[in-house]
Amino acid sequence: MESLHAKNSKAADKTVFENSLKSNDTEEKIDIYFYRPIGLRIALFCQKVGLTPNAVTIISIFFGVAAGILFYYPSLSINFIGMLSLMFANSLDSADGQLARLTNNKSRFGRILDGFAGDFWFASIHIAICLRSMNEGWSAAIWVLGILAGVSHMVQSAMADYYRNVHLFFIKGTSGSELDNSKDLQAEYDRLTWSNNAWMKFVLKGYLNYTKMQERFSPKLQRLLEVIRADFSNGLPASLIKDFREQNKPLMKYTNIVQFNTRVIFLFLWLIIDYAWIYFFFDLFILNPILIYMCNRQEKVSTHFYNRINEYKA
Repeated sequence: MESLHAKNSKAADKTVFENSLKSNDTEEKIDIYFYRPIGLRIALFCQKVGLTPNAVTIISIFFGVAAGILFYYPSLSINFIGMLSLMFANSLDSADGQLARLTNNKSRFGRILDGFAGDFWFASIHIAICLRSMNEGWSAAIWVLGILAGVSHMVQSAMADYYRNVHLFFIKGTSGSELDNSKDLQAEYDRLTWSNNAWMKFVLKGYLNYTKMQERFSPKLQRLLEVIRADFSNGLPASLIKDFREQNKPLMKYTNIVQFNTRVIFLFLWLIIDYAWIYFFFDLFILNPILIYMCNRQEKVSTHFYNRINEYKA
């Protein structure tokens, strides 16, 4: 029989693992069973040796960009090394957030850096696929596809991340969410001066534009958030939180589809069959319709709860 010590140890490990997650609602199965356990081991090692979450994020950029470079070569063995490199980069990307939550070393700059890390990975991948395709006989027109797919990817990732943070904002409040709004960011940006805070002002400007883009794609959600911030600053009633979670949780699967795992599974498939350029069409004509559906569904949920909250206030 299992000893009491072993049971307690397993329970403690489970607690540490769960504390390293944002929320089971927003986690994907592949992450829960593969990337998050690996990320936790990396996070615990980094904690032991004194590496910060931002340092882990920067290391992930090197592995992600290296993966893109390795995808340039029409050799499956080299591509396979690139696949492993990209998977390790994503494990590091998981680890930086887990390390931040375990050590309570969270910062807005860290979130910004983490978001841009993935953009560096996939910029490298798109450039490599374009160059590889031209070597295989494509004209320079492949760059149009690559750029359009890259812009699509950025919007897909931005909105998926935003909707996840909105979900966490509703079920956990500000302490469990990384949800920002352009009004507060603009005020913070205006307080900084170029003479004393040039770097942070530059970074915040990029993040401000990023947040404004997320808000433009979700006008009805913004209306709902405005009411909540104005009238429920101490939190929503439990009944509304429960109702929101039940209706909004099914949308989380769409945020997962347009994020890392699905796109990378298909990217690896196209590389294996030596048709890497299909990845651009997949991004444009499969993931973009899912993005549109996801945004429309979220707007409908937002309208429903806007009406519910007004009824509750009345």
